[in-house]
Amino acid sequence: MRNTARWAATLGLTATAVCGPLAGASLASPAPAPASLYAPSALVLTVGHGESAATTSPLRAVTLTCAPTASGTHPAAGSACAELRHAGGDFDALSAADGVMCTREYAPVTVTVDGVWQGRRLSYERTFANECVKNAGSDSVFTF
Repeated sequence: MRNTARWAATLGLTATAVCGPLAGASLASPAPAPASLYAPSALVLTVGHGESAATTSPLRAVTLTCAPTASGTHPAAGSACAELRHAGGDFDALSAADGVMCTREYAPVTVTVDGVWQGRRLSYERTFANECVKNAGSDSVFTF
């Protein structure tokens, strides 16, 4: 009985000596707090003349950050973020006001979007028939 008690005491002290500093260190330095309560929404939008992003050099590029507030180099960041929120971040669901008239000229314009929308990775590419059709594709997102 005496050896069992000694062995249990030794095991308990060894566990305390080994694990004690580890437990103290984890309590002393809490996990870092998140930088924001909002999921990140930061996008880079580009536009170029041509039929695909692979064969087109970007003519213009803008940034659009929508969380926690609208910002970036997009000329209408506030309304573009509101439009994207309304579409749930789905660029194919964007639509402009009815009644926009465009010519049938074919001068392809390709728009790309890369970044993060509400915490999920996003990559989008779309080719419009011409600049007018691109601008008519949304109220403010593609007008830059």
